[in-house]
Amino acid sequence: MKTSKKGIDLIKKYEGFVSKPYLCPAKVPTIGFGATYYADGRQVSMKDDPITQAAAIDLLKNMLTRYENAVNRYVQTEINQNQFDALVSFAYNLGCGALQKSTLLKKINNDPCDPDIHYQFKRWVRANGIILDGLVKRRKSECDLYFS
Repeated sequence: MKTSKKGIDLIKKYEGFVSKPYLCPAKVPTIGFGATYYADGRQVSMKDDPITQAAAIDLLKNMLTRYENAVNRYVQTEINQNQFDALVSFAYNLGCGALQKSTLLKKINNDPCDPDIHYQFKRWVRANGIILDGLVKRRKSECDLYFS
């Protein structure tokens, strides 16, 4: 599966566009729509030049392949487009490893309609041990999309 426009819009909404490098709440250098590395594999550095919004969209779309591949590989049960988009957003924000090791993934692979999946999304709202309002809202949006 590939991420739909709805999924891309969800990621763009919560990542927001920043042209210059900045430190995300986890203290990782980031640029554009939450990119921590460039298409050539280089990590973002705080000394990098600003990028345009068009370049950031291209970078986002390039990066999506990594997260789509992870969701396609890790999810062992049939899911719909909204569920896929929600999981790609989750992995984009937290990393493929977080998805792979999560109880969320175990629940989905066991039963993609398990009501406990709501709770599993809501567990992932901290950065450096601190609950962030933006992550609470993002997880709610991902969960809403997953179950829509």
